Amino acid sequence: MADVTLYHWEPNANSGKPMLALMEKGVAFNSHYLNMVNFDQHQPEYLAINPQGTIPAMKHGDRVLVESTAIMEYVDNAFAGPKLMPDDARDRWRIRWWMKFMDQWLAPSFSMFGWKYFVGPNAVKAISRIPLPERQLAWRKAIFGLFTDDEMAESGRRIETGIRMLEAELGKREWLASNQYSLADVNGFNLAYAMPLSQPHLANDEVTPNIMRWLRAIYRRPATRECWKLGRTQMASRVDILEQDYIPPRAEAEGISSGALAR
Repeated sequence: MADVTLYHWEPNANSGKPMLALMEKGVAFNSHYLNMVNFDQHQPEYLAINPQGTIPAMKHGDRVLVESTAIMEYVDNAFAGPKLMPDDARDRWRIRWWMKFMDQWLAPSFSMFGWKYFVGPNAVKAISRIPLPERQLAWRKAIFGLFTDDEMAESGRRIETGIRMLEAELGKREWLASNQYSLADVNGFNLAYAMPLSQPHLANDEVTPNIMRWLRAIYRRPATRECWKLGRTQMASRVDILEQDYIPPRAEAEGISSGALAR
């Protein structure tokens, strides 16, 4: 086995990105599961590895790497296997543009809904262990219901706008940012695979056929199937919705309910 250890939570969002990249490259790695809901990432053992207390982190030999998107690029460059970044400079720019958009603009909005409806109520005991002040503030807002109506509305607007942008872009080519499967698809799938559950009024076969085609194509890849086997909670089962050949539109309220219960 390669001298690689990945510290991660469920195959989802930031944890899932380097998990799936490693699987796609065929890199064997030691899986070290951290239960984020129990705040394992703020225990002294993990803070000795990543003092910021964020997930994921990866050890490669004596190197410790953090930040999920940067880890993905490291994995693609450091190991043999299928290339996840194309040679074309414009395609590489487009991939990085989409990854930055998803990481900095769209993902925080999805996270706000996740914090409010599920993770926050489980986090009261561990909040004082969070090393980054800005993360403490976010968790306090989640725990005590301090996200304002304006903040939630803005997150909802960003999610709707982001889904429209993804649908339009995926109408141009098979994959998100290049004519080959790339890190943008790895990143995007981890962000978007559960949208038919959590945003069923916005992501379904009637409204977003390009997104649904793309999600199912990634879901069918062997690496994706192996990656999701590492899940330990009900969250990982959300990907099963992509087994359905047709997903109809449903009311927004149904999505909030199913997303909260399944996260």
